[in-house]
Amino acid sequence: MTGRYAERTLDRSAKAVIAVTLLALLLVAAVPVALLAGVVMMILGHVAGGLALFGGSILAAAIAVALAGMSGMRHLRKLLSGRSLRVVQLDGSQYTGVAEPVAEPEGSDYTNVVQLDRSQYTQVR
Repeated sequence: MTGRYAERTLDRSAKAVIAVTLLALLLVAAVPVALLAGVVMMILGHVAGGLALFGGSILAAAIAVALAGMSGMRHLRKLLSGRSLRVVQLDGSQYTGVAEPVAEPEGSDYTNVVQLDRSQYTQVR
């Protein structure tokens, strides 16, 4: 039981990734509020201050999103390189390609089904 509980708890880097992601979401959600505040400031005559407020909020949100993405990718790489998460790579024989058509079943339990020949329909790309 103790070993299982230890595997389920989040380590420090996972908590940091969650915290940075939440910060990024909050800053992105604050951009429309900053736009409204910037417009109010510009109406009151502080044009440079309103533009600076809006530009600064966009810059802060973009930096937070980039930081969250980089830390999330680093955490994912760390998880994939560890032995705890097993990832199986497929070779060419274990999956079908996109260009290969999948065969439809011959028999059907439905009575009012129209079977089409390959020449009667086209593939849309």
